[in-house]
Amino acid sequence: DNHVASSVVFARDASRVRSLARAHTRAHTHPFVLVRAQRASNRITTRDREDRTMTMTTMGASTTQHAKAFMGKTAVMRRSARGKTTAVVARRSHVVVRAAVDEPIVKIGTRGSPLALAQAYMTRDLLKANFPALAEDGALEICIIKTTGDKVLDQPLADIGGKGLFTRELDDALLDGRIDIAVHSMKDVPTYLPEGMVLPCMLPREDVRDAFLCLKYDTLEQLPEGAVVGTASLRRQSQLLYKFPTLKCVNFRGNVQSRIRKLKEEVVDCTLLAIAGLKRMDLAEHAKLIIPTDQMLPAVAQGAIGITCRGGDDSMLEFLAKLNHEETRMAVECERTFLAALDGSCRTPIAAHCHQVDGKMQFRGLIASLDGKQVLETTREGAWDVKSLLDAGRDAGADLKGKAPADFFANLLENGGGW
Repeated sequence: DNHVASSVVFARDASRVRSLARAHTRAHTHPFVLVRAQRASNRITTRDREDRTMTMTTMGASTTQHAKAFMGKTAVMRRSARGKTTAVVARRSHVVVRAAVDEPIVKIGTRGSPLALAQAYMTRDLLKANFPALAEDGALEICIIKTTGDKVLDQPLADIGGKGLFTRELDDALLDGRIDIAVHSMKDVPTYLPEGMVLPCMLPREDVRDAFLCLKYDTLEQLPEGAVVGTASLRRQSQLLYKFPTLKCVNFRGNVQSRIRKLKEEVVDCTLLAIAGLKRMDLAEHAKLIIPTDQMLPAVAQGAIGITCRGGDDSMLEFLAKLNHEETRMAVECERTFLAALDGSCRTPIAAHCHQVDGKMQFRGLIASLDGKQVLETTREGAWDVKSLLDAGRDAGADLKGKAPADFFANLLENGGGW
C-alpha cells in the first residue's frame, strides 16, 4: 500500500542510504522514502504516468537540492525489501523519481525447459503484481540451472536414479546463495527436503488430469493391438497396460514441444502428457481428449507448482506467504505423505489424488506393477484439515503396503527386481 511520507531521506552514498532506511524503518510503522542520487553524474531518473522515462543531469547545485526542488513537498513512498534503495517518490504533477536497483532483490531459480520457464515467468509476474518494490526494473532475475534430468535424455528416468533428478542442482544453488527461491513442478520434488530448505508456497493447482495426444485415433479404446505409446512415466505405463495389455510402451523423453514433434514424425502412435503443462504453454489444442481421473489416476502433486527458499530467509518467506494457495498446499501434502509412506520414486508406479468436495476430503491412491498385471487401490474420506489430510495420506500408504503381496516391492527396480 502507498502512504504519505512523514519524512524523506536524501543521501548520495549507497551505504548511507541503506543505513538511514533501516533506522527509519525501525522508528516508524509506515514505509520509507529513499532518493539515491548518482554521485558521479548527478542524475535523477524520472517516470511519468505513461511510464515514459527521463534522466535529468543537474549542474552546479547538489543533486539533493535539485531533487528537493523537483519533487516539491508531497511524496508517496513504498517500503523496499531487504533494505534495498529502490524507492518511489511522487510530486503533484505525478512524476516519479526512482532510485536504481543495485542488484536483484529476488533471484528466481528454474530449469531451462519451456514449461519450467513458463512457470518461472508466472511466479515472477505474481511477485510483481503483489509487491510494488519487485515491479522495479532489475528487481527480479530468472536464473536457469540445468539438472541431471535435463542433461541425460537418452535413458529412462528409472535408469538414471530415482529421486531428485530435476531438483538436486536447484537445491544446491539455493543453499549456496546463488538463487533466492526455486520454482518446481511439485511432482518432481522428493518427499524429503535438504537441511536448511523449506517449501512454504504452492501456487493454485491446475487441472490434474492426463491428456491423450494422437494424430490417428480419437480415444485409447480405438488403439489397435501393438500400437506404440511413447511415455517416460511408469505410472502411465502401468495403468495403460492394466486396461490395454496389448499396447507397446516405449521410453519417450524430452520437452513437450519435442514430444509433439516426434508424434507428428510418427515415432510413436500416441503419447500422454499432463494437461496442466499443455495449458501453461498454450498448447492444449494438441490434446485429443482429457482422460478422467477414474481411468488414469494422476501422479502425486501433478498440476501443482511449488516454490522453495532457505529456512530463516524472512524476506523470501514474506513474499511466498502472499503467493501461497493453501488448499493446493494441503491437498499436495496429503499426496506426498502417501508417497513417503510407500517410499516411492520415479522408479515406482504410484498415483494419488486428493481434493476437496463440499468441504470434505476425498483421496484415492494406487500402486501397480510395471506390466499392469497388479494394481492395488485405496480411498479415504474425511475432514478437510491439516491433521486429517496428513493422517489419511499416511494411513493410505500403510494400507497399500500391508495389502501388497510379500514379493510386490521386491520386484521393484530399486530392489533388484524386473519392474
